[in-house]
Amino acid sequence: MAHDHHALWQELGWAPSAVQERLFLALQEQLRTWNSRLNLTRLVEGDDYWISQVFDSLWPLVPLLQRSPEEALHLIDVGTGGGFPGLAVAIALPQAQLTLVDSVGRKVEAVRAMALELGLADRVSVRCERIEQTGRCRTCRGQFDWAMARAVASAPVVAEYLVPLLNPQGRALLYRGQWDPSDQDNLEKACLPLNAGVEQCRKRDLPGGKGIRHALVLKPLGPCPKNYPRAVGIPSKQPLGAPPQPPG
Repeated sequence: MAHDHHALWQELGWAPSAVQERLFLALQEQLRTWNSRLNLTRLVEGDDYWISQVFDSLWPLVPLLQRSPEEALHLIDVGTGGGFPGLAVAIALPQAQLTLVDSVGRKVEAVRAMALELGLADRVSVRCERIEQTGRCRTCRGQFDWAMARAVASAPVVAEYLVPLLNPQGRALLYRGQWDPSDQDNLEKACLPLNAGVEQCRKRDLPGGKGIRHALVLKPLGPCPKNYPRAVGIPSKQPLGAPPQPPG
């Protein structure tokens, strides 16, 4: 079953080793197996997997992949779902330590089993909890070089989830689809109380007509105030930077 993904990797600007390519294939196999038991993701075959999952997980991190850092970076994937971007990033960065968080127990079990099956269990830890709890946990708050979230909630809500997890040099990465100036404005407003700023916004057309993507990178401007993240459920009910909702 030889796949020629040469053109795809060329377009990405990074290519996996033979071992990494085998791991991506093994991950696809794992997803097929788990998908038959619980609906992890509908993006499992062909371009749906290689472009909408793998390529989309990796493209915002290509500068990091090209450096292939020797130091063990610590990354966290919030709302990992079926394991993206977390498992793809774990394969692409062989030195990195990954923490994958999701509040859905069945998904967490599947992702943990897949990581074990792929031989990644020593570098990938999986937590089943609401992300507001992760952000208040002593072993996670302020600990990460990169905190990432793909398709989790609106950008201001995600900012409140991610920024408290960053170390002083850390970066938050928000994977978004469509993105317009009003989105940018809302995100910038949400960053203010978190003591963070929007460092960059990059745009990418996925190959194979798989759609437009944006990657937003946030950087801490100082320590994140202790009151963030707020209690479970509050960030999504009352997003930062938005006018307060009238009660009722």
